[in-house]
Amino acid sequence: MELKSVALEIPAGSNLILGQTHFIKTVEDLYEIMVGTAAQVKFGLAFCEASGPCLVRTVGNDEALQAIAVKNATAIAAGHSFIILMQDAYPINFLNAIKQCPEVCNIYCATANPVEVILAETAQGAGILGVVDGFSPKGVEGPDDVKARQSLLRQIGYKL
Repeated sequence: MELKSVALEIPAGSNLILGQTHFIKTVEDLYEIMVGTAAQVKFGLAFCEASGPCLVRTVGNDEALQAIAVKNATAIAAGHSFIILMQDAYPINFLNAIKQCPEVCNIYCATANPVEVILAETAQGAGILGVVDGFSPKGVEGPDDVKARQSLLRQIGYKL
């Protein structure tokens, strides 16, 4: 077995959701969740099929995001994994619906931070062990940091 790290490409102004699923139907179901939850979202989705022809299945409403999702999925190459790249929306708007999707088994991360995917590769294929999402903490927030956090949440409409 070999362990490796794959850095994902995340375009400026984008967020991603990386997860694991178990069925080809996921492609259509996640597409419906994305457009049904926020019609303005631009996104690309790629799904690594783990049986049969073992193709990277793809869908989306933004060709550039779709192409980068395919590039990332191909680099990960772990069966039954999926990646969604999005703009003009945040993962928080979609996570509950995605978690409720019957095929979805796990969400590894939902972020705009740099992401490294930690993989185990065997003769059979690759599996995601986990992710490195962003950077390590540099300290504990103080009163000014609390105010800045609260201000940001209000600025983007998540708190009154």
